[in-house]
Amino acid sequence: MQRSLVLLKPDAIQRGLVGEIIARLEKRGLKIVAMKTMQLDETILKEHYAHLASKPFFPEIVSYMTICPVVALIVEGPNAIAALRNTLGATNPLEAVPGTIRGDYALSIGFNLIHASDGEEAAVAEIKRFFKEEEVLNYNKIDSNLL
Repeated sequence: MQRSLVLLKPDAIQRGLVGEIIARLEKRGLKIVAMKTMQLDETILKEHYAHLASKPFFPEIVSYMTICPVVALIVEGPNAIAALRNTLGATNPLEAVPGTIRGDYALSIGFNLIHASDGEEAAVAEIKRFFKEEEVLNYNKIDSNLL
């Protein structure tokens, strides 16, 4: 089984889309093994978006990502990263296919609702960044023998 970090960003929270997004992830067959609401700060954002920290628009990212709490989740499933990224749609909503989360709900590339790990190495690092080991639960779903 593969795991991925998911962050429901402030625009998802502010627009009341948390339940809809989580429902779509579960309908895709992804199992939630950890979930919490958290207030991000500049320190964790500099680490998480290290590749953007020196960009002139980074302060705008910090302002946006700290305006309200985010919902952090760990999802698990067979090929979870690919399944998740297909369910989300392209980062730029203008390129996202209708029927994907971003294709249906995202307003712009800056307000694209959700972050997900883009590979296994990133998933491991991001999960460690946002969750303690004891916050992650292992359990079997009743339909797990069908997967």
